[in-house]
Amino acid sequence: MSAINRYFIEISFVGTGYHGWQIQNNAISVQEVLNNKLSVIFRQPIETTGCGRTDAGVHAKSFFAHFDFQSNNSDEFNSEPLLRSINAILPKDIAAKRILKVEDNAHARFDATLRTYEYHIHFNKEPFKDGFSWELRDKPDLELMNEAAELLMTYTDFSCFSKSNTQVKTNNCKIAAAYWTENADGIIFRISADRFLRNMVRAIVGTLIMVGKKEITPEIVKDIIESKNRSNAGTSVPACGLYLTEVKYPYIEKV
Repeated sequence: MSAINRYFIEISFVGTGYHGWQIQNNAISVQEVLNNKLSVIFRQPIETTGCGRTDAGVHAKSFFAHFDFQSNNSDEFNSEPLLRSINAILPKDIAAKRILKVEDNAHARFDATLRTYEYHIHFNKEPFKDGFSWELRDKPDLELMNEAAELLMTYTDFSCFSKSNTQVKTNNCKIAAAYWTENADGIIFRISADRFLRNMVRAIVGTLIMVGKKEITPEIVKDIIESKNRSNAGTSVPACGLYLTEVKYPYIEKV
């Protein structure tokens, strides 16, 4: 008899043409496209569950989803030809990277122990960065922004950075790292946590940019966080510069 097995699929995608990961009633999403294409390949309805939600326009270098598939031969998932077949019918802005058989109770969202995002900013007009990085006219003060970013790791309630009216049980997150670096092309903000709230990273970046422009001091960031009021934080930066870069699981090795 055929068995129902659970699999993880790792994908990457350019989010520009999608209204985020999650299926929407009136807009195209990454999840909808992936479900449809996997259903064609496996010749049975496939419904994926993602490791989280991404906002419209946000990119992912590594995104995991799980799905169940009824098959007589689970070994067929270990073949490179399968990945090539999936990628052949996926649009150019979505790529399947690997498929892994997991335990039946494994969960792409709830089992993730750490997620990492990057936000990219550049300062000179660059056509090849359009849609993939946010252009700022003036370079902010990185030292001040890193001073403020360090403060994030001393708090757990990030209501002030959460999109209002979201249906979550708690606004608590454990931030493991948050810092800015500089390269030849611009600056990058990296942040890792066990979970993120909707719009959280973009709101944090917007607030830290205010610090970098010396509109507020790092100490004011403490007041903003402690207020738990979204209206006190900075404006959310554009989605084009945001990337989900890593999702960690205790039973999946990084490649």
